[in-house]
Amino acid sequence: MIIPIRCFSCGKPVAGYYQEFKERVEKGEEVGKILDDLKIKRYCCRKMLLTSIDLTEEIMKYQK
Repeated sequence: MIIPIRCFSCGKPVAGYYQEFKERVEKGEEVGKILDDLKIKRYCCRKMLLTSIDLTEEIMKYQK
């Protein structure tokens, strides 16, 4: 998965939060609470984590 290293809008590093965010979402925690706990307050940074989709499996289908 290629997670953006920095927020496209404000430039804050967000890639370091992705693994913990993903693990906690899979455990079933509330997304808003997770982002608050990680101290991600800006809506642009929250968007970066919420909208990141793992497309690795999809891309692998088209490899020669």
